Amino acid sequence: MTTPDLLLDALRSIPGMEPGSRRLVILMSQLGDFDSLEYAQALAPVLPRLEQAGIKTLAIGIGDEAGAERFCQFTGFPRGNLRVESEPRLHRALELYSGLQTPGGPWPGLLLMCAGIGSPGTLSEVLRGYTGDRSAPQRFESPLFRLAGGEGFQRPFELATVRLRNMTEVLGNWRTYVPRDDFITQRGATFLLESDDSLLYEHRDRGMLGFSATMSRPLSFLDPYLS
Repeated sequence: MTTPDLLLDALRSIPGMEPGSRRLVILMSQLGDFDSLEYAQALAPVLPRLEQAGIKTLAIGIGDEAGAERFCQFTGFPRGNLRVESEPRLHRALELYSGLQTPGGPWPGLLLMCAGIGSPGTLSEVLRGYTGDRSAPQRFESPLFRLAGGEGFQRPFELATVRLRNMTEVLGNWRTYVPRDDFITQRGATFLLESDDSLLYEHRDRGMLGFSATMSRPLSFLDPYLS
C-alpha cells in the first residue's frame, strides 16, 4: 500500500507528524457525528500505550475551535492531538466518501443514511448496540447491565446507552459541535504510517457507524504494533 501524496503533503506542515516515527492519522467526520465521538472515546484510554510504542496520533475533524474544546472535554481525547477544519478539504482531496447526496440538501441524505441507504453496515451496527456483542468488551460496571446479561462482554443495550449519551450531548450543543450542516454526511478514514512514510494500514469509512473494519473491537488493527 502507498500513502497518498496529498496526505503526506498535509502532514509536512504539522509539527510532530514528520517522518521518523510511526503515525496514526485519523480523518474524523463532523465533530458531532457518532463516529467521531465513539472513535475518540475508544482512543483516549490507549493513547499512552501508543506513545510507549512510538506511535504519534493525530485526529483531524470537521468543526471549529469551540467545538474542538467541547469535544475533547466530553470524550477525554487530548486537545493537542486534535486539529479542526471548517471544511473537509483534505477529506475531499483524498476522495473519502462524502455520504449520500440528495437534492434536498444534507439532512435528507443523513436521515437516509441512518436508515442504511447509501450507508452499508449501519443498521447491523445499530442493532448490535441493542442486542449486545460477546466479542466486544463491556462498557459499564453497572449492576443493571450485569443482571441483564452477565459481565465481561458488551451486554444488551450497553452500547446503545453510550450512543444515547453521545446524542444527548451533541443535540444539547448542536451549533458548538456542528457550526455548519453542509458536511454532516461526510465520512472519514484511518491511516497508519511507518516511519519512512510507507502505509501500514488504511481504512476508508463506507457509511455511518463504520469508522473501523472491526467495530466490536475498533482498534484491533493496532494490535500488531503494540506488542
